[in-house]
Amino acid sequence: MGCHDHAGPADGLNIGPAVIPAKGTMMGKPDRGAEGPDRPPAEPEPHAAGTGGPEARLQDMQARLQDTFRHSPVVLEQQAQRAEDVQLRIADWITGFAGSMNFVYIHIVLFTVWMLLIESKPWPTLTLIVSLEAIFLSTFVMIGQNRQAAFQQAKADHDFTEQELELKTNTQLTREIDRLTIELHNRLLDKPAR
Repeated sequence: MGCHDHAGPADGLNIGPAVIPAKGTMMGKPDRGAEGPDRPPAEPEPHAAGTGGPEARLQDMQARLQDTFRHSPVVLEQQAQRAEDVQLRIADWITGFAGSMNFVYIHIVLFTVWMLLIESKPWPTLTLIVSLEAIFLSTFVMIGQNRQAAFQQAKADHDFTEQELELKTNTQLTREIDRLTIELHNRLLDKPAR
């Protein structure tokens, strides 16, 4: 390993916020789980070769920034809308439960009990209940699909806007670099040789 390589906590013995490196490895990053609301974040250890003070701080800042921006603004907006609307939360819960194995197990038990103990063949009431349940569940699935389509459209619109802005910025920067290069070239050629 080079002097800029890091060993993770899995490569050494983890004791609180410090990591004792395994044999032949460099000092690793501090255990982020040891930080709490009442404890300040642990400062990264400088590397053995004397470098890494600013580099380690930069890496730490990048890690914190990535933690802050885990989701796009569109995802955060949709999460906020779901949290505010009671009907959407109920639809999410029903759709989530209907798509789980617990839903399947409960229905297996209920259908078996119904067919063996409650109603004899051809189970007309059970057929009616299952048909009504299918109607409502398909409605909840369609609600989820419509919301997913709206989310995908909002995310695509956001991504398009961001890409267009980045393209304009890159174009402006390229033009400025070209202008500065030409200006520098002209100054160097116009300057008399000494």
